[in-house]
Amino acid sequence: MIEQVTPRDLAAWLASARAGGAEPLLLDVREPAEWQAASVRAEGAELLQLPMMSVPPRLHELDPGRPVAVLCHHGARSMQVAMFLQQHGFDRVANVAGGIDAWSLQLDPSVPRY
Repeated sequence: MIEQVTPRDLAAWLASARAGGAEPLLLDVREPAEWQAASVRAEGAELLQLPMMSVPPRLHELDPGRPVAVLCHHGARSMQVAMFLQQHGFDRVANVAGGIDAWSLQLDPSVPRY
């Protein structure tokens, strides 16, 4: 089962991951045009922008021991990627529920909604 983390609760999830001794990763699986339309920063996590379809061929670049929170526009693509990562041995994976749209509504209204 994939853990669902709201944007509002993401900071606590990242802090918990760091307390476990690993630097968490916020994996944004939207497309480049979407990154240009709206982007985010998460305190306490490295942000990696990698389109969904690029994840399988670049899986070897990701550390399965590192906590990963996956983000997309509304949460559907990120959920698919989170399940894919879990199936490939990633121990701690979360889906950012509601995606960047929820991020704008819950955390930072300066993040454009599209």
